[in-house]
Amino acid sequence: MTPRRSVIPVFVPHLGCPHQCVFCDQRRISGALRPARPEDVARAVEEGLARLKPGTCPALAFYGGSFTAIPLEEQKALLGAARPYLEAGKIRELRLSTRPDAIDGDILALLKAYGVRTVELGVQSMDGEVLRLSRRGHTPEDAVRAAKAVKDAGFELILQMMTGLPGDTPEKSLETARRFVELRPDGVRIYPTVVIRDTPLYDLWRAGAYREHTVEEATELCAALCDIFDGAGIPVIRLGLNPTDELTHGGAAAGAYHPALGELVLARRYLARERALLSEEDGGREILFAVSPGRISAATGQKRDNIRILQREFALSGVRFVQRNIPDLTVERVTP
Repeated sequence: MTPRRSVIPVFVPHLGCPHQCVFCDQRRISGALRPARPEDVARAVEEGLARLKPGTCPALAFYGGSFTAIPLEEQKALLGAARPYLEAGKIRELRLSTRPDAIDGDILALLKAYGVRTVELGVQSMDGEVLRLSRRGHTPEDAVRAAKAVKDAGFELILQMMTGLPGDTPEKSLETARRFVELRPDGVRIYPTVVIRDTPLYDLWRAGAYREHTVEEATELCAALCDIFDGAGIPVIRLGLNPTDELTHGGAAAGAYHPALGELVLARRYLARERALLSEEDGGREILFAVSPGRISAATGQKRDNIRILQREFALSGVRFVQRNIPDLTVERVTP
């Protein structure tokens, strides 16, 4: 993370959530055992600034829960604890995450008064049936309305989506991405579904009523989703849950949990581009590809998986890569 994009997180797990989504246990996801209090905000900022290089001006982000659905006085207390650091220039902006059905004009006016710049909406899906089965408690129409209100009020808008939810299919996720593009967000987070212990989804999975969304399925699907967002000029700022000790050591019982999911997806995107340059006529040949600087590892794939896949599918004698000054995520075939 560059100094400019450094973020100090403050977790407010389950605060304000009016529904128990089937997949959710914010405490395990965030690693936070209790909601933040105003004094925790000050402590997080002071400790965060002490870890950063001098002159770094980070953002302060309230993650987890549904910030704008918590009692108004608690919102003001948390935002008020952060405002002195914003006014002193020690942090550059405030950002928070919330639900689409917890946004209105009065809320947005309050956030603007306290210096909030970025609002993240946990939309998760633009398919009504997926939202219903996931017990989200909001509709796709709520998401459209909230996204428009956030943008019209001058905030930066980040949209969060999930793949592999109950009732979801790859095509539904792709359609969610296409509808996200229409909402013109400034960034997107993609969270493939993880089965977390002691959640309703965990019970459904153990009962055989839900089939887990595997790492392989998520990798393939997220590669296609990233291509959609890249094509629209919308950055994907996060892929997969942030690894925590709780999730790694048993909290994630099944599903698409991988500490390096972003790297897997990037490698899969390169694999698609490499495949497109090959045919059956290449059987028996050694192929040389060019990629942009610093991308040979991604083009090769984790544990050289891309090379093994290409050799198997096209009967190649070998695959090699060289660096060239070409655009990122571009693969060119080179004559040896």
